[in-house]
Amino acid sequence: MSEQTAPRQIINEQMNDQTFIERLRARNRRGKVGQVFFFAANIIALLTLIALIVHVLNQSMGLVIVRNSIEPATLSDRPLQELSEAELVNILIEQQPGRLRVMIRDKFSQVPTDQFTTAPLHQVLAGINYPEAMADASINDLSLEQQAAVLSDNLNQGDIYDLVVEQVIQPKVITSWTLLDSILEREAIEAEAAEKYADDSLEFRSWISWDFISSSVSSSATTAGLRTALLGSFWIITITAITVLVVGVAAAVYLEEYATGGNAIEQLIEINIRNLAAIPSVIYGMLGLAVFVRALGDVTSGAALGVTDTNGRTVLSAGLTLALLILPLLIVNAQEAIRAVPSSIREASYGLGATKWQTTWRQVLPAALPGILTGVILSLSRAIGETAPLLVVGASTFIGIDPNGPFSKFTVVPIQIYQWTSRPELVFKNVAAAAIIILLVVMVLMNASAIILRNRMSRRY
Repeated sequence: MSEQTAPRQIINEQMNDQTFIERLRARNRRGKVGQVFFFAANIIALLTLIALIVHVLNQSMGLVIVRNSIEPATLSDRPLQELSEAELVNILIEQQPGRLRVMIRDKFSQVPTDQFTTAPLHQVLAGINYPEAMADASINDLSLEQQAAVLSDNLNQGDIYDLVVEQVIQPKVITSWTLLDSILEREAIEAEAAEKYADDSLEFRSWISWDFISSSVSSSATTAGLRTALLGSFWIITITAITVLVVGVAAAVYLEEYATGGNAIEQLIEINIRNLAAIPSVIYGMLGLAVFVRALGDVTSGAALGVTDTNGRTVLSAGLTLALLILPLLIVNAQEAIRAVPSSIREASYGLGATKWQTTWRQVLPAALPGILTGVILSLSRAIGETAPLLVVGASTFIGIDPNGPFSKFTVVPIQIYQWTSRPELVFKNVAAAAIIILLVVMVLMNASAIILRNRMSRRY
């Protein structure tokens, strides 16, 4: 009997081996198809990103035709860059005496526009130099010389020079060409410029420059800068980072180290935190408007600390709103980082007699720190590109005053880009392209910082 069943067993084993081999080959074929698919997806994504960057770079520099309302040579026998503050202010008085108040409003005003001409100077010009004897007077009561003194006493030579260029010379870009057109069709462009724009100047302009980064916003594309928006983004991201680090890490530690998970309230909190990560950002903007701008307006405006303006649409409100936006993401990331710490570290600490808090503070958190820091920076990278919640909270689309604290009015880089792209003049598209490149560089640096910090902390712990 055993002699008859032996061949059958051998045949069955051979059939099973053959079936196994065929199934293995089929799985390998499916695996290769999946590998090719995912590789192609990465290549397509990379090519799309490269095409986007090339397109933006192509728009951010090139040949332009510039036309001045007044030629600089007619204003002084010396280059304007060499003139002193007083000489530049005299040019403003001679050429644009009626716009000195407008310049003061755009540069220094601390009150809403509709109150600029009626509010006393100690409110309008709070924090800057002005005639103390006129503290209770309005801006309309200042003479031309006093208005000029406000500008010269509070602006450096470079800022006043920018005002002369913007308000007096008023350079205007008549037409522009992309970078590729400027390189490949330069002779044709020069011929067209000589024929149609003989009285104007043809020059190569890169909108990405230090002047663009260090200059304030302007209504003219040739003098527009990103400084105010960059400072606003810096202030807001700083407040956001401090808030989410304290609240987010504390919440993650509680949920992972102290919460038992059997409590219905704890389970509800856990579920809602994960659900909050999927809520549209504009909803957080509405929440920030209701809570931080209106309900807590006396705090976020600084009125409780003696700041005269009671408007809660400030840097502090924006930072707290963005903190609410990314807090669920950070809590989830921090939980995963804490959960990844080996249990043997906790057990060894308990074995040496350490308390739960000592174990968490001295062992678990240092080991989880690389993952937590990575989550923080990646969350902030999302926050720095947000626009909708900040518009709801009250970001300005045009503001010439640099934010100098948590109670300042603000704008941010994405909103400034939106404002430029919505302008009817095509040249502002070039300015927006330069701002996009700078924003991309900032985000790449933030992500690179996350990688460097993670690697260093991983080696340390």
